[in-house]
Amino acid sequence: MPQEFSYEEAIRLAIETEKELMDFYRRAADLTADPEGKRVFETLADDEREHALHFFNLYSGGALGTFQQFIDEPGTTQSAMMHDLEKRFSRDTKARGAMEIALREERDLEKTLRLTASRIVDPMVRNVFERMAVETRRHYDVIESEYARLMGMVHETDIDTYVRE
Repeated sequence: MPQEFSYEEAIRLAIETEKELMDFYRRAADLTADPEGKRVFETLADDEREHALHFFNLYSGGALGTFQQFIDEPGTTQSAMMHDLEKRFSRDTKARGAMEIALREERDLEKTLRLTASRIVDPMVRNVFERMAVETRRHYDVIESEYARLMGMVHETDIDTYVRE
C-alpha cells in the first residue's frame, strides 16, 4: 500500500533522525574508554551532523530554527537507543556494548527506511528515504568493522591473508 509524506515531512524526519543518531554517537564516544572505539563514534557523530546539515539545507520549514540552534538542542534521553546505551554503560564501560546497540539500530533503521521508500510514490520523497538507507548501511559497515577489531576477529582487510594461507 502506498505511503505518502510530503517532501518537507520527509526532509524534517531525515533531519531529526540524523540528529538523534548524532546524539547517540556523541554519548557513546563520551562513555567509551577504548581510544579507537571513541574515535569511531566521534567520526560517526560527525558524519550524522553532516547528513543533518545536508537535509537541513533542503528544508524550507522554519519550525527547527537555525541549524546551529537545532544541533545544540539537548538530545532526547527517552529513546530506546539512548536508554539501552546508558543501561549498558552503567555496568560495562567498553565500546562493545554501544557498538552492539548501534549495529542493531542501524540494521533496523535501514530496513525501515528501505520499506518506507518502497511505498513512496513521489520520486523526490522516495529519494530522501533511499539516500538515508544507503548512509545507514555505510555506518553499519563501519561499526561492524570496528566491532570485529574490538572482538579480535579477522578484519576484512586481512581476509586475503587468511584465505591464501
